[in-house]
This record gives sequence, C-alpha cells and structure tokens, in this order.
Amino acid sequence: MNLISVFTSHPFFEPLAEHEKAYLARHALVRKLAREEYLATQGDCWPYLFLILEGEIEAVKVSTEGRPLIVTTFVSGDIFWGPAFFEADLPLPISLEANQPTTVVIWSRSTLDPLLAKGGIGWALARLMLRYMLRANVLLERLAFQPVTARLARLLLEHFQSTESPAIPRTLTLDDIAARIGTTREVACRSLYYLADRKIIDVTRTELVLIDRESLIQLAGET
Repeated sequence: MNLISVFTSHPFFEPLAEHEKAYLARHALVRKLAREEYLATQGDCWPYLFLILEGEIEAVKVSTEGRPLIVTTFVSGDIFWGPAFFEADLPLPISLEANQPTTVVIWSRSTLDPLLAKGGIGWALARLMLRYMLRANVLLERLAFQPVTARLARLLLEHFQSTESPAIPRTLTLDDIAARIGTTREVACRSLYYLADRKIIDVTRTELVLIDRESLIQLAGET
C-alpha cells in the first residue's frame, strides 16, 4: 500500500510537507491483526500512535470483576494512541482488540517527536483528543442515565440501520451485547426478551427481526 497517498487524503496529515510524509512512510510499522488479536492490552505501557488502514479495533475495558465493556470502536481512518505516548510509564486503561482482520500503521513517540515539535500535527492531535473526550462523555451519560433496555434499543437500531432488511443475523452473542451496553450477560438476555415480549422484535435462534421500529426508536430515546 502506498502510504504517501493515504497521508495525502487524510486530514490529520494535511499540515505535513511532502518530505515529512515521506519520513513517516519510511518509519511506519505496518501490522496485520487477525480477528480477536490484540494490538495492546490493558495495563501495558504502550508509547505508540496508530492509524487504521482497514478493519476495526475495539477499545475494551475490563472491570476488577472481569466484566468487559466495549468503550468504543475505531474504524478505517481512525487514529488513536496509548497514554504513554504522552507520559512515560502511564498504563493503557483499555485493551485494543481487532474484531475482524485489520491492518494498522504504528509509530513510536520518538519517531513522531520531530513533527510534533513543529506544531502542525500537534494541533491536529489536540483536536482529535477533544473529539474522543466528547465521545467518551456521550458514553458515560448513556451508562449513567439510560436504563439497560434503552441502551439495548440503541444498539439494535444501529444494527438494523446498517441493512435494509427487517431481519439481521444473530452475529452478536449475549456476551457481545453485554459488553457493548455495559451490563451482564443475564441482564442482556432479559432485556432482549423484554423487547420480544412486547412485540418490538422477534428473537429466533439465528436472527433478530424488527417488528415495531417506532417503539424501538422511542425506547432508545431517539427523535
């Protein structure tokens, strides 16, 4: 893959001169990840920044009880970093796990230091940090103020909106659903069948069928 062309079309790298883009391409580490392979794990001191070329990476937080929460999903074109990229010895608060075959480009802090010192991509990085803070704030508000059924309804709406069919395959396990809405497997199961009992969805062994979209929207708190 021609990384220079990737940099040219990506807003994060827009402030860079051509020789700086060439420098980044020379020092890039391209890594391919299989599904469920970790780029880095919670607790690592990981002083790197990565760009996703293709695929997806989930940020997974595991509680002291061992319960996972998928904090966010990074997709093609997204950039993220470990806390140790800015402050040495700070541990990664989440694990970074590929949920499908994924290709990333990685740079160390020492590699990017000369470019950050000039301020161009430093400002772009600050803007990215603001976007991620706002994204985290939305997640916290949902976890704190929305009941589990509302969070489940929102998750289902996102999946139904990705297809024109009223039926979607059950690719998400109960554990997957629980990790995405911040609850336990048992509560996720009860919430799923709560929606089924009210004829909002139909749950079969292989698929979920949307019956009443308006009720699902109202339950999710959408307008």
